[in-house]
Amino acid sequence: MGCDTVPRMKTSKIILGALVGASIGFAAAVAPGRVARADKPAAPAPTCKSHNGKPCCDPAVTAHLPLSAVFSACGKSDATFLGEEGSKETCKYVFKIEGQQEDATFVQVYAPAQKTVPSEPEDPFFSWKKLGKVFMADKAKSPKAAPMIANATGLWMPGKGFFVSVNASTKVCAKPQAKKLAASIK
Repeated sequence: MGCDTVPRMKTSKIILGALVGASIGFAAAVAPGRVARADKPAAPAPTCKSHNGKPCCDPAVTAHLPLSAVFSACGKSDATFLGEEGSKETCKYVFKIEGQQEDATFVQVYAPAQKTVPSEPEDPFFSWKKLGKVFMADKAKSPKAAPMIANATGLWMPGKGFFVSVNASTKVCAKPQAKKLAASIK
């Protein structure tokens, strides 16, 4: 062994020692975080009762009118609930009503983002009356619009950067129940 070999061995041992020490230090710092995360239960995947193979409703839309509020205000339950049909800004809760077609037994929530939101509904077909923070379709402005208001109750609420529109079939939620439903819109 020459003089040259000794300094190289010392240098390589120092570098190896530093790498091992750094690895152990890194593992000690990261491992507790991983253990803590592993202890937390994973958030359950959102579940829904889908109707007609349609996608589940977006939680951002259902937050404006939860299914539980429809059950409570309209006197419905999971026993009559067939499922939900969701799209980007819409959620339709569908119910089984004896003697009625499924396409006419729903409560539909529409909550689109808007840059400017009017302070009240701008509707050429219906007049609206205010119930607290929500507007309720009151009367048809033409004979052609009369059957629509007889079969469904419209509710509308302005928000900041959005509005919420609810169309509730009178077969699911009668007009007095729709008034109670209006109080649940967020």
